[in-house]
Amino acid sequence: MRIGELAQAASTTARALRHYEHEGLITSRRASNGYRIYDEAVVVQVRNIRHLLDAGLTLADVRAFLPCLDGDVAAAPPSDRGIQIALDRLAVLDERIAAQTEARDRLAATLRRVREAKIRPVA
Repeated sequence: MRIGELAQAASTTARALRHYEHEGLITSRRASNGYRIYDEAVVVQVRNIRHLLDAGLTLADVRAFLPCLDGDVAAAPPSDRGIQIALDRLAVLDERIAAQTEARDRLAATLRRVREAKIRPVA
């Protein structure tokens, strides 16, 4: 199947597919006219990639799941390695959320001080 057909079958974009291929997550062969041709099995692989990305993993994280992408990743019992990858990603996300929360709190405090300074009567 060509890239547009795969994109439609896997509910994604041709751009995403080219990116996944560039990252080594999926493969294609080239037709004589240079068009990418994908096997039907790639539909399942792309759906699994999307599932893992939607769960919060990165493309680098997904690379560890390459041997599993032909199966039903969503229904399969998680491996110890898969759980560790998810725990590591969760820790990174928690750190980012904490840093963003601190930045928001500092900005909110600054705005409160500015507002309070404007409200005070000048003597």
